[in-house]
Amino acid sequence: MNLTHFKLRADDSQITWVGIDVAGESVNTMGTPVLDELNSLLDHFEKEPPKSVVFYSEKTSGFIAGANVNEFVEIGKTNDLNAAEALVKRGYDVYERLANTKYPTLALINGFALGGGLELALACRYRVAVDMPSTKLGLPEVMLGILPGWGGVKRLPQLIGAPAAMDYLLAGKTASAKTAKKLGLVDEAVPPRIMWNTAIGVLKAQPPVRKLSFAQNMLTNGFLRSFVASQAKKTVAKKARREHYPSPYAIIDLWQKYNGDVHKPSADEACSVRSLISHPTAMNLIRVFGLREQLKAQAKGIDFKAQHVHVIGAGVMGGDIAAWCALRGIRVTLQDLDAARIAPAIKRAAEMYKKRLRDERRIRDAMDLLQPDTTGDGATKADVIIEAIVENLSVKQKVFAELEAKARPDAVLATNTSSIPLEQIATALKEPSRLVGIHFFNPVAQMMLVEVISGAQTDPEVARKATAFVDQIDKLPLACKSAPGFWVNRILAPYLGEAMRCLDEGIAAEIIDEAALAFGMPMGPIELADVVGLDVCAAVGQTVTPDAKAPQKLQSLLEAKSLGKKTGKGFYTWVNGKAQKNSAGAVPTGLTDRLIQPMLNEANKALAEGVVTNPDHADAGAIFGCGFAPFRGGPINFQRATRHA
Repeated sequence: MNLTHFKLRADDSQITWVGIDVAGESVNTMGTPVLDELNSLLDHFEKEPPKSVVFYSEKTSGFIAGANVNEFVEIGKTNDLNAAEALVKRGYDVYERLANTKYPTLALINGFALGGGLELALACRYRVAVDMPSTKLGLPEVMLGILPGWGGVKRLPQLIGAPAAMDYLLAGKTASAKTAKKLGLVDEAVPPRIMWNTAIGVLKAQPPVRKLSFAQNMLTNGFLRSFVASQAKKTVAKKARREHYPSPYAIIDLWQKYNGDVHKPSADEACSVRSLISHPTAMNLIRVFGLREQLKAQAKGIDFKAQHVHVIGAGVMGGDIAAWCALRGIRVTLQDLDAARIAPAIKRAAEMYKKRLRDERRIRDAMDLLQPDTTGDGATKADVIIEAIVENLSVKQKVFAELEAKARPDAVLATNTSSIPLEQIATALKEPSRLVGIHFFNPVAQMMLVEVISGAQTDPEVARKATAFVDQIDKLPLACKSAPGFWVNRILAPYLGEAMRCLDEGIAAEIIDEAALAFGMPMGPIELADVVGLDVCAAVGQTVTPDAKAPQKLQSLLEAKSLGKKTGKGFYTWVNGKAQKNSAGAVPTGLTDRLIQPMLNEANKALAEGVVTNPDHADAGAIFGCGFAPFRGGPINFQRATRHA
C-alpha cells in the first residue's frame, strides 16, 4: 500500500515493523492526515492480519510529540467547534481500533512520547521504553486547557491505577523510562543497544497483560472510584480555580462518569470536548503554546553553538546560570574571587543535578563540565561570557574593560544586568558593539524566559548569536531594546509598586496576594517581591521610576536588612522555603483591578516605545517572565479580548 507518513517492513520473525515518519516534519505529530493514514493501515491489517506489529519512530528527535497542536491553533482562529470535536473523536475512534486488534502490538518508545503519542502507545498491548535522557512519557494536554481525548483518560488509570494516573493526568508531568517501568506504564526500560531485541523478545514471549492489584482495582473500578475523584478535585482546587482552569476538573469527571469516552458526555456538560474547546482558557493556552514556539523559532537558521561558557560571579544568579549551562551539556568555567565564594554554587549545582538527573553517571558528567575558576583564565577560551555580578555600573564597566582585553574577538560578551541600560555599561569597551544583554530570571532552573537585550550600539549579529545560545540551553529568547527595566521588570515594577502602596494604606499582605490570585496570577505580588528579593525590587523600581518615592514598609525592611525569602524575613516570615501567612479576608471590591491595571498600562507604553516590537512576543514575555495569568493569553491579548467582550 502507498504510505506517506509510515514505513512498513517485515522481518524473519514475521514481525511487521511500522516506522512513524511524518512527512516534511522534524518531529512526529498526529495530525489529521497521519490519523487517516493510520486508520487506512489498520484497514490493511484487518484484511491481511500480521502476526505482530511494532510501532517505532524513524526520526531521531523522539517517538511522537503528540497531536498536531497547530490544527487546534487554526481551529481557534475560526472558532470552529464542530471541527475541534470531530478531530478529537476521530482520534479516539482510530486508537480504539488499535487497542482492539486481535494481533499483538508493541510501542517501542525511543524518545519522548507525549499526549497523542503516549495515547498511541497506551493503545498497544505492550510498551518498551528506551532508557535515555530524551525519553519522557506524559499526557500534558491539561497544560493546553484540554484533555487527553484519544483514550488516555481511560487507559492510563487501567494500567497504573487511578491515584497514580491522576497525578500525571492533572499535572501534565512526564516520567522517565525507569520511572515508567516502576509505575507499570511500560513493560521494559532498556538501553538503546538492546531495544530492538527486547521488542522482538516481548512479542515472542507475549507475557500476560499487566493487571491492577486488588487494592488498585477497588480505587480504579470499584466502589472507591468516587472517593478517588473527590480527593483529586480537592488537590486540584489547591492549585487551580475551576473558573480559570476547567480542564483538570473535566478530566476527573470524564474518567469518573464515562471512563474516558469522549463520545458520551452531552455537548453542554463541562467535561465535553465542545465545552472545553469553547472555553476561553483552552484557546488562550493553545495560543500560549504557539507563543512559545514563536520565541523558539527566532533561533532557527543561526549558525552558532557555544562549546564553552564563562560566567563571572558565583552568587545565586551567576552560579545557577553556570549550573544550568553545564546541565545542558556545555563546558562551563565559573569565576569569582576565591574558591570559598564559588563553593556554594557548586553545592547548589550538585543538588539540582541530583533532583533532575537521578542517575549517578549523568550527575557526574554534569559536574565534570562545571569548573571553578579563580583566575579568570576561562574567559580567554569561551564562546560566550556572561557577567552576573552586583548591580553596580562602575563595577560592571571595570569588569568589561578587562574582559575585552582577554576575550577572543569572536566571543559573545554578555551582561545579566536586570535594569542598567547597556549603553552605560558599553562605554567601558573599545568596541561597544560587542556587548549584548542576556538577562535570566530567578530561579534560573524554573524560569524559561531569557531577555536578549540589544543596546543602541549592539551588533545585530551578536544579538543573533545570543538568541541562538539561549535556545541552545533550552530557554525562550525574548528580543528587547535596552531601556530601563527592559520588558519584564518594566511592566512588573508598577504592579509591585501598587501592591506595596496598598500595604502602606493598611491592607493586609494576604488580602493583596489573594486579589492577584483571583485574577489568575500564580503568586501574589507581595510574596513575589519576597521571592525576588526586596533589594532587587527596590533597585529595579528606582531604575524604572527614578522619581518615585519608595513605599514606607519596603524602606523599613530594607533598612533592617530583611530582604525577603533569602534572609528568612521580608513582608512575610519564611520557614523551610515557605511564606508564613494568615488567612486572607474578603478582597475589597476593585482591589484586583487596582493591582493589575498599572501593569497593563505600562505594557501598552513599553510596546508603543518598541521595547518589544511584536505584540505576541510581548504577551509571551509577560507570561513566561512575569507569570501573567496564562489562561488570559497575556496583557495585550487580555485587553484586546476585554474590549471585544
